[in-house]
Amino acid sequence: MRESDLEEFATPAVSTLLLATERTRIDAAGHGVYTAVHRTSITEIFEDLRHQRAAAVMLSLSRYDAETHPTVARMVREFPSVPTIAVLSNMDEQAAHHALQLGQCGVRTVIDTRRAHGWQELRTLLQAQRHKDIRRRALAAVEREVGIFHDDGHLFFETLFQRSTTATTTRQVARTLGVKASSLMSRFFRLQLPSPKRYLSFTRLMIAAQLFENPGLSIANVANELDYSSPQSFGRHVRTYLNLTARQFRDTYDSDGMLEVFLTQLIRPYRSLLATLSPTGLHVRGKGE
Repeated sequence: MRESDLEEFATPAVSTLLLATERTRIDAAGHGVYTAVHRTSITEIFEDLRHQRAAAVMLSLSRYDAETHPTVARMVREFPSVPTIAVLSNMDEQAAHHALQLGQCGVRTVIDTRRAHGWQELRTLLQAQRHKDIRRRALAAVEREVGIFHDDGHLFFETLFQRSTTATTTRQVARTLGVKASSLMSRFFRLQLPSPKRYLSFTRLMIAAQLFENPGLSIANVANELDYSSPQSFGRHVRTYLNLTARQFRDTYDSDGMLEVFLTQLIRPYRSLLATLSPTGLHVRGKGE
């Protein structure tokens, strides 16, 4: 996968609750891997999670106290796919006690930033988290299945996975590719491929499935995040493509399950055709285009 083509995925945001003295070091350690968004309360971090603004959470052991314990426990419980990382910058009796309390909340990772290897461990952890994003995994899976694409065929899938949280129609995808929607649809039709709309719709369902991996997000939250007009609109979308209710969908599929559906229905039966796909017409001009 070409990282330069995936700028939207490049540096995920990490919400932090840190001491002032820890912030500068965390910022420096995250260069090129994550962008730290410093908050002043657990409540603000909870809002980041609800609105999908955080790929991870960093919590200083020196900022943790008994009052925040219930909220942290709820946060870890409701957003299990977003790692909460405890940051240790000084060791004292209170820090050790707080580490035990966070463990009771479900926090399993403590990074000791007093030592050089702690910073590397932090970067490695967040780098791995970034690659868990279903959009990255889906593009990599499509590349493995199809092999060699035309450049603009590859660009179609890059655009699909980059824009699927904001592009809701084939027209919007076509505009990003610099072609007319009617031309884009006709090029898929001529190759007897599923429609661009179907590829976009299943991509959005993959992302919805990943969002539902966090119990703290309701059907309304996910519908809003993916820019459906209402939860009912999202429900109709699910019913149309999977013949399930939104609740059944949430209970049936995780992101890996929906990725397998995407590959089974839209990629594997059409490998050879997708290898010849030129959505912009760049590679078919002079052949009657």
